[in-house]
Amino acid sequence: MAGGKMRKEKPSRAAGSNKQYQGGISFHKSKGQHILKNPLLVDTIVQKSGIKSTDIILEIGPGTGNLTKKLLEAGKSVIAVELDPRMVLELTRRFQGTPFSNQLKVIQGDVLKVDLPYFDICVANIPYQISSPLTFKLLAHRPVFRCAVIMFQREFAMRLVAQPGDNLYCRLSVNTQLLSRISHLLKVGKNNFRPPPKVDSSVVRIEPRKPLPPVNFKEWDGLIRLCFNRKNKTLGSVFRQKSVLSLLEKNYKTLQALKGSSEDMAGEMDVSALGDTSEDMSMEIDDGKDDEMEVEEDDEAGGDGSDFKAKIIGILKQGDFEEKRSSKLTQVDFLYLLSLFNKAGIHFS
Repeated sequence: MAGGKMRKEKPSRAAGSNKQYQGGISFHKSKGQHILKNPLLVDTIVQKSGIKSTDIILEIGPGTGNLTKKLLEAGKSVIAVELDPRMVLELTRRFQGTPFSNQLKVIQGDVLKVDLPYFDICVANIPYQISSPLTFKLLAHRPVFRCAVIMFQREFAMRLVAQPGDNLYCRLSVNTQLLSRISHLLKVGKNNFRPPPKVDSSVVRIEPRKPLPPVNFKEWDGLIRLCFNRKNKTLGSVFRQKSVLSLLEKNYKTLQALKGSSEDMAGEMDVSALGDTSEDMSMEIDDGKDDEMEVEEDDEAGGDGSDFKAKIIGILKQGDFEEKRSSKLTQVDFLYLLSLFNKAGIHFS
């Protein structure tokens, strides 16, 4: 307007901070929607998946279908599970009238809640906030699939593959490696996504163990939770705590009273018992310091409490575990430790 200044409207920060567009569709970071935009990376993921022409492929969070197209070209069919109805519509439109239309089945819903059909292999770029529950849902799926190739937040991925002695070795590492073989395939920078997430990612390969180890998973997880609550303390220090001794003695007396229930427990093979790993991403990281300076709580002298404490420490000494730390123990070590406790009538669930 003559004689005046033209006002420029400022874009809304709220509208721009959480949405980016592709083909007219807005993506929401808050919902974990980060679409792979690098075609070379998509090709690499498909190639490393080892897909066979006869494979039924499960894809989780297909978005607009960039990865879906490559999966359809490589396998027999794709089952895509997508929560966002807009993405479902876009995916259907994209392949409608193409040779792939009969090879694609789209399930709209929350992957953590829907019943998953049979599949041979899972390939997915998932919302990172469902990483832990989804991993254990897949590992609990029957019949067992051949492998899963999944994009995770990098730190979560590195916890999955961490080995005894590594800084990130935690309960998540132990539980997932009990059920599967996990390998790191490649690191993926955040700029490969639209919109870019705040952190880098990694692609890992998960191969379920067949058969699963003959262990009561509730018992196993009870022991692992306890051990990794303070993973840098010696096991002797962990098991001398009053709260731990009280819990184990209560379990011991209950099972002694029931007579035989402990044997019945051995048949429990519920993998989902291991799935609550919400605390793993915030658990302590080994900084190399010895935390034995914590003051241990001693039981009062004499009485049944001291006898039970002696029983527990005796089991640890029997397996040479008293001075060892959870952060350095292997799967075999934990299985052996659990067997020693169970043989002595000590249970963790």
